[in-house]
Amino acid sequence: MEKLKTPTFINTLLGMAGGLYYRQLKRASKNPRKSQEKTLRGILDLAKETVYGREHDFAYILKAKDDTELYKRYQEKVQVNDYEDFRPYVERHKNGESDILFPGKPALYTTTSGSTSQPKWIPIFPEYLNNRYGRMTKVWLNNFIQNRPQVFGGKVFSVIGKTVEGYAPDGTVLGSISGYTQGNCPDFLKVIYANPPCVSGISDFEARYYVLMRRGIEQNVSLIIAANPSSVVELQNNVNKYFDDYVTDIENGTIKVDLKIEPEIRAELEALQKPNPERAAELRELKAKYGEVLPKHYWPNLQILNTWRCGNTRIYLEKFKEWFPEGMLHQEFGYISSECRFGFPLDDTLNSVLFPHYHYYEFVAEAEIDNPNPHFLQLHELEEGKRYSIYITTASGFYRYNMYDLMEVGPSFQNTPTIHLIQKLHGIVTITGEKLYEQQFVKAVREAERTTDLKTRFFIGFADLSIKGYKFYYEFEDQNVTQTQAERFTEEVDRLLQEINMEYKAKRVSLRLKIPETSRLIPDSLEAFRAQCNAEGARDEQFKLNLLSENEARHQKFKQLVFE
Repeated sequence: MEKLKTPTFINTLLGMAGGLYYRQLKRASKNPRKSQEKTLRGILDLAKETVYGREHDFAYILKAKDDTELYKRYQEKVQVNDYEDFRPYVERHKNGESDILFPGKPALYTTTSGSTSQPKWIPIFPEYLNNRYGRMTKVWLNNFIQNRPQVFGGKVFSVIGKTVEGYAPDGTVLGSISGYTQGNCPDFLKVIYANPPCVSGISDFEARYYVLMRRGIEQNVSLIIAANPSSVVELQNNVNKYFDDYVTDIENGTIKVDLKIEPEIRAELEALQKPNPERAAELRELKAKYGEVLPKHYWPNLQILNTWRCGNTRIYLEKFKEWFPEGMLHQEFGYISSECRFGFPLDDTLNSVLFPHYHYYEFVAEAEIDNPNPHFLQLHELEEGKRYSIYITTASGFYRYNMYDLMEVGPSFQNTPTIHLIQKLHGIVTITGEKLYEQQFVKAVREAERTTDLKTRFFIGFADLSIKGYKFYYEFEDQNVTQTQAERFTEEVDRLLQEINMEYKAKRVSLRLKIPETSRLIPDSLEAFRAQCNAEGARDEQFKLNLLSENEARHQKFKQLVFE
């Protein structure tokens, strides 16, 4: 495979735009207190004549004489919110109304799972998309160049969501913002992607992975963008299974005929393929030489791998740490959610640089998270090394939105603290991005009791990184329930969770999340657990128990309470 050349044209164009917005970021970061006041005033001023703005007296808030009074008025007039507080307003937008949460109408919607069985429809307004998210993306792309000047000398291999998943009642597109961004990028960038956006529309995940890698492995890839590192693992699993099929397809310019690919997508893809016997021969030589062919073999010029490295991703990082070329930069993807792109690292650390001139951030110290009336801190008040929950106000209609995330503060960029994700909070558990809620697990177990006629006396679930899935524990009322019956009960719980939580289903279908494992608990298991906690010094009046958690110390105790 040919060596990379520095792509002067692309670097110049991306550097001009990205450099401009990077300099703006530096200026804003020098005085976060001033930048945050200006940002909040700007968002409230834009939205003061909307339905939400009038209901919450944005005009009154804006009359505050200084930042202290501004934040006090904002907290008085606008409560802390979660998605369900915004759902009625979003529904009005979906049905064609303008100026409800934010001026105008959303440019698109994206979806994610929420605490109920109804997915969250996240509105993406033009102001956020073009003047905040879009500008952040330019800084992000330019930052790749600053770290590795040849990063765009080859192809970009990206794993994105569907560009179009459906439509709101008023015809507005429902899709992924990553798919939208790639599909609407400038022509000079479209040609460097290893795969066209249509690949994300393949419903069968094994077929989707096959096409992604069959096309990707043929090309000289220099940048991988795949937010979730579990995707990297599953892509390589596909390589291990289908490598010889890839080679045959590459040699002949074909795509395996028995793959479950929608006809219109197959037609689009087949029009792009040409026989490439030279590359096929190179790949056969790699297999003969190495046996197991890894990215460092088929993509030796890879410059940057961009994935999440925070939270629960360590299990995947350990798995593939030897897969990639020596000297490649594995860069943290950054703190990003469906609701907001908060920031991203500019170096090889985990710490995301925040954009104080684009979003307004509030924080609550870890010790006060359970306080019904916590003290809210401003961005400039954070202390390095300490942990906080985060609340966001955006130019897309979310005000004082609780992210239910625990963050840790890192060193400052200019004078603005950086942050990185530690974990989800308050009964929200995630292994690979599924965001499973405790109440969803409880609902699934109760419904499974109804459909199977098996009754539980107690149950609990834990995220288990070692199995890339969940372990569910049940104490059945009938202690004669067999392990086989218990496993069938879990199969029903798993099916119901996929109905309730769209992200959980996506991760299960895409093989990134394995089927839950099952254990039966001994009689009076909860009482035995409580007694053990009390013996270790826990005060009985302070005893709390989440029925779904990531608490490994607590998990170990329940492992000792199962039938042998």
